[in-house]
Amino acid sequence: MRARKRKADVATFLQDPDEEIAKMDSTRKKQPEKPVSWNNIHENAHMLIPTPDKDDDPVCIDYSHCIRPSIVPARATSLPALGWASRDDVWKNMINKEEIYMRDKFYMQRHPQLQPKMRTILLDWLMEVCEAYKLHRETFYLAQDFFDRFMATQQDVVKTLLQLIGVTSLFIAAKLEEIYPPKLHQFAYVTDGACTEDEIITMELIIMKALNWNLNPLTVVSWLNTYLQVAYLNELYEVMLPQYPQQIFVQIAELLDLCGLDIGCLEYTYGILAASAFYHFSSSELMEKVSGYKFCEIEKCVKWMVPFAMALREVGSSKLKHFSGIAPEDLHNIQTHINSFDLLDRAQAKQAILAEQNRTSPFPTGVLTPPQSRKKLSPRLQSI
Repeated sequence: MRARKRKADVATFLQDPDEEIAKMDSTRKKQPEKPVSWNNIHENAHMLIPTPDKDDDPVCIDYSHCIRPSIVPARATSLPALGWASRDDVWKNMINKEEIYMRDKFYMQRHPQLQPKMRTILLDWLMEVCEAYKLHRETFYLAQDFFDRFMATQQDVVKTLLQLIGVTSLFIAAKLEEIYPPKLHQFAYVTDGACTEDEIITMELIIMKALNWNLNPLTVVSWLNTYLQVAYLNELYEVMLPQYPQQIFVQIAELLDLCGLDIGCLEYTYGILAASAFYHFSSSELMEKVSGYKFCEIEKCVKWMVPFAMALREVGSSKLKHFSGIAPEDLHNIQTHINSFDLLDRAQAKQAILAEQNRTSPFPTGVLTPPQSRKKLSPRLQSI
């Protein structure tokens, strides 16, 4: 058996453990070497959080301490006429989810031993895992949502538990979103022995009960998909099939990836975050048309996002990646890993500069510009 690679470094190729299950079973019986892990998880760390009794009543989450983001109830629908449902009912359900799935910007205050940087490191690592296993963007953002909302229900979580909570959140998200999700031992495999299968199973129950089994938020990437689909609708209104260029979707999603690593993103709803990112690639008029927001309703988020957009502009957006076994029309949906820490340092440095300047002049529209496409865009999208 060849020497085992460091599995925490998932940017490298990971051999599927299914190929040598027999060898892995024999390896588990041996005393493993001290693993080089992401966060040196304690082997019995999951015992620090009591395991909920399956017969207990569901855990009630108190969101009274959360800062409720502003939600516009009169937000007009941007959906076209739908042949399979009422567009007003669909839009209303989408808006209602922003009130149901609340996040807490200040949940780190409930965990004195944790710092926002630790959340950044964890989410960056989860991006690497997603790219290594060719998981979808929706899977990653579901995992991010589960992690943030779960942490808001807890107190005094120690840093040695973060990787277990993160990988378990991804394990739950993959089972919900992926057609062929990785198996349990594969999630344990990428932690390089830091988290065992039993610990992940135990934490899975803890997370789901803490979230009251509410596992179906409308993520920021779902809102982005809706906005782009509306922007690129053709005369046939094929809303169920992507109409937009993949490269543009990837570029805007990359901006959202970067913004999501900053804990400041928790101040805004997913719909506002997606609309603000879309604005940086288009215009105020087009943003209002596809999202239903007025610019004044997202202006704060747009300004907050400017340093991140500027950092991306300096280094340039990534190209559409190709993955073996993935259909060409699905490539843009695969979560990729970006040079997160360098970009985040750039963005946060620009945040500090802008804060010192306390500038009051309007910021430029269309901070980011997508590359030219071979296909001619429709007149309504020439501003992108």
